[in-house]
Amino acid sequence: MIPEYGARSLADVFGLLEPARATALLLVDGLGSELLRAHPQDAPFLTAMTDAGPLTVGFPSSTAISLASLGTGLPPGGHGLLGTSLRLADDVVMDTLRWTEHGTHGKVDLREPFPPETVQPADTVFQRAEADGVAVTVVSQPKFAGSGLTRAALRGGEFTGAFAFGDLAAGIVTALSEPGRRLVYGYHADLDGMGHVYGPGSLPWRLQLRQVDRLVEVIVSLLPPDSLLAVTGDHGMVAMDHTFDADTDPVLRAGVRAFSGEPRARHVHTEPGAVADVLATWQGVLGDAAWTVSREQAVDEGWFGPLSPHYADRIGDVVAAARGTSGVIRSAAESFLSGLIGQHGSLTPEEQLVPLLVARA
Repeated sequence: MIPEYGARSLADVFGLLEPARATALLLVDGLGSELLRAHPQDAPFLTAMTDAGPLTVGFPSSTAISLASLGTGLPPGGHGLLGTSLRLADDVVMDTLRWTEHGTHGKVDLREPFPPETVQPADTVFQRAEADGVAVTVVSQPKFAGSGLTRAALRGGEFTGAFAFGDLAAGIVTALSEPGRRLVYGYHADLDGMGHVYGPGSLPWRLQLRQVDRLVEVIVSLLPPDSLLAVTGDHGMVAMDHTFDADTDPVLRAGVRAFSGEPRARHVHTEPGAVADVLATWQGVLGDAAWTVSREQAVDEGWFGPLSPHYADRIGDVVAAARGTSGVIRSAAESFLSGLIGQHGSLTPEEQLVPLLVARA
């Protein structure tokens, strides 16, 4: 499914919320609509909330891309973070989650040679809110304060570190309770982690969902007057069980200069003059396991939303969006990622759709 940019995508989320003196948005990493709908017994409070969604998250349907869309109000083609691994130059592919050089053992920090504010220069929603006189608070894990992704996608506001559910809830409620116009953003990561390691819908995932459900119930019970809590996700997830390995298959490597993206949304950057051959090869090898198209077709069909010409080269000459439970792994360059059960990034409803759950005091 093509994301509904400009209408019902994660980039549009703040415009879809009713006005309130104080608004909080809690993003639960990995909270997909299809998964939530399949497990109502583990999330009775979330299931009972008013759902103003579902929303489509954008392509690729992964954390860094989605946070940038939410944080800037722009589709991926507008903010330029177009993959978990992102090709910025001929010899530089960056891990956008960590802002380090992709695939290097030393994890070379790229914040100095590639400043986040240059890689993604658009003002954020938080910066625009502050300029309009709204006090902004970000409540998230302390390690994300000043990180490359935070600086690129979520800069602005006062950062409050939270180590567990208790101080995450307290930080959100405390910020909402301060006088005046307030905007609060909270982030929870662990549901996504359970899905990656054990699989979405597994017992560990379901028990983590129960904890998230209780977290939201507690926050709603403490909402101050004229405040609103919205809950959404950055992507859904599938259990991937059919893979192609771009690091070991010489056929898939022929004519390829570099790879970026992730297993469910692979960018293939070709050698000069090799686009047609690489496209035909990848279409032949992947077959019905992926939507495999040229950069031009992906852009024309709106996969990334309206594309700034500054970011066109960050897209692969060939783009493969996985179907079903397939994916293109890289067992050498992405050994840990390649071994995870739960994956996301593609255009399927299981990955694209997230809820927008709303409660108001």
